Amino acid sequence: MATISSVKDPVNATLTMVAEFDAPVERVWQVWEDPRQLERWWGPPTWPATFERHRLEVGSDSTYYMTGPEGETSRGWWDITAVDAPRRLEFTDGFAKDDGERDTSIDPIRAVVTFEATATGTRMTTVSRFTDTAHLAQLEEMGMEEGMTLAMGQIEGILAGSSVGSAQSGPRSQPPRV
Repeated sequence: MATISSVKDPVNATLTMVAEFDAPVERVWQVWEDPRQLERWWGPPTWPATFERHRLEVGSDSTYYMTGPEGETSRGWWDITAVDAPRRLEFTDGFAKDDGERDTSIDPIRAVVTFEATATGTRMTTVSRFTDTAHLAQLEEMGMEEGMTLAMGQIEGILAGSSVGSAQSGPRSQPPRV
């Protein structure tokens, strides 16, 4: 897998990441659709995810938590807003409190993920939309871009059928936001 680009656009309050995989679109879609595969990459290597609920259907939601190296947890949720399998997925991604309730102190992110066939496999483009430039800066400061890069870097191992690596440069008090 190669993250071939990561572009922050403060004017439009977006972060666009493009990755390519040596696997067909349908197979790359599965790492989003299957919660057990999603758990193997959603989150940086030292903050693995556990999805408590996950279904890619419009109107459904997903709930998850990531567990850090010291056993601490960070919770999140998705509201699935559009699905065109295996080409497009849209969802709202937000933080949750320790009890699982949605945390309204941090605005959620709107994510659009597209999958397109290439000569060698699949190009996956993820566009994260923020409420404004300050929101983009807040999540950037929390390590979102680094977290997404590390998380997406684990997909190749899943596609190849191997286990996910666990190397990352040191623990964090907050996980990089994915």
